Amino acid sequence: MEAREYDIVVIGGGPGGYVAAIRAAQLGAKVAVVEKERIGGTCLNRGCIPTKTMVRSTEVYLAAKGAEKYGVEVEGQVRPNFARIMARKNEVVSTLVEQVIKLMEAHRIDIYHGVGTILKPGLVRVRADSGSQDLSSRKIIIATGSVPAIPPIPGTDLPGVLTTRQLLDLEELPKSLVIIGGSTIGLEFACIFNALGTSVSVVGRRTFLKRADQSLARRLRPSLVRRGIKVVIGLTFKEIVPADGKLRVVYERKGKEEYVEGEKVLLATGRWPYTEGLGVEELGIKMERRAILVNEYMETNIPGIYAIGDVLGTYMMAHTASYQGEVAVENALGHRRAADYRAVPACIFTSPEIASVGLTEQEAKEKGIDFQVARFPFSASGKAMALGETEGQVRIIHEKGSGKVLGVHIMGPHATDLIAEGVMAIQLGATVKDIAETIHGHPTLSEAVMEAAKAGAFGEAIHYRKI
Repeated sequence: MEAREYDIVVIGGGPGGYVAAIRAAQLGAKVAVVEKERIGGTCLNRGCIPTKTMVRSTEVYLAAKGAEKYGVEVEGQVRPNFARIMARKNEVVSTLVEQVIKLMEAHRIDIYHGVGTILKPGLVRVRADSGSQDLSSRKIIIATGSVPAIPPIPGTDLPGVLTTRQLLDLEELPKSLVIIGGSTIGLEFACIFNALGTSVSVVGRRTFLKRADQSLARRLRPSLVRRGIKVVIGLTFKEIVPADGKLRVVYERKGKEEYVEGEKVLLATGRWPYTEGLGVEELGIKMERRAILVNEYMETNIPGIYAIGDVLGTYMMAHTASYQGEVAVENALGHRRAADYRAVPACIFTSPEIASVGLTEQEAKEKGIDFQVARFPFSASGKAMALGETEGQVRIIHEKGSGKVLGVHIMGPHATDLIAEGVMAIQLGATVKDIAETIHGHPTLSEAVMEAAKAGAFGEAIHYRKI
């Protein structure tokens, strides 16, 4: 079998892989991408994009239900059409997938559909139903992503116990849903299905939103409960069993056996790096459990082989995978560049949204940093009042004395958009005074970031109410 020659072969066509491929093509490389399913990976097909499309549907539905509050009269009953919501989700995903493919074609990137196996450094074999094809390459980038983690709970194989992928393929809205895992993914789905009228229970082992600023997580939890979402954290799972046409999730808490029931059960207990069929063991690639180990240049221990994204098991977010893809490509093509993780944003699309970047208070304490926390509530924001979304606050963690911004944590309207200012501040080494003295448009939500910075730089504003 004659191998086709390339400068770079990327295994995996998700947000890490296709961004890496495009960057490589822009730098003049001849590039191929190997993808066993559909271009776009988990993010575009089964994660970020479909869920956020559903979030938007719930926002519109809730706005219509509450239209009278804004002086708008709606005649007739307002209700969600789940089939149409899911159809729109599929339409958005398909459109974006097509656009990504066209973009790759415009950059003359060859796409191979099949499973990619690295036979040796510089040689990838693509296996598909139609046959096999070998690809010879100077450099290889592994971007195979991750898969849903299945917890060791008896009964996870029962009908009606779903992963996020299966949940996104539902054709009918479940009357009740139990979500195992108090994580980002689980809570996003909890907000979506609760808004659509499903009875939702969230049960988790140890912590609630472990990776978020805990002061904001503590604010979100009662907010969810007020909306009718049952939240139980700090338990040990026993089993999942059928019970009168439903599924019963049995757990032990404080020495007592309890349970919750639902028509469906969602497993939202994180994700595992995916390396099946890749050949990592045969190659001798260094691993840490399921994850591939790389240095700051995204290099594995095997010369010429790089790895990016979820397969590293660290920052398992699409935007980080894209960033790592560009770093890997530049190093593969001789432009030395180390990855910089000082300012990695985390965006949680709950209701209200939560977004964070930089250090939390706990992390700052562990590092022995002398810091202060400046706050500003959205209840004092004119734009938030006009929107009717005043829940939450901006929190800026800054170094005492210098005022250097160490972390920004936001819970409230459009938090996932507002966090960009915090990302830039940390990336550039800005201080709270720098943000405070920067003109922000009025009336905008971004003023809440400015006001928090002013509280840190100059003391609390006269209209600020500590909450």
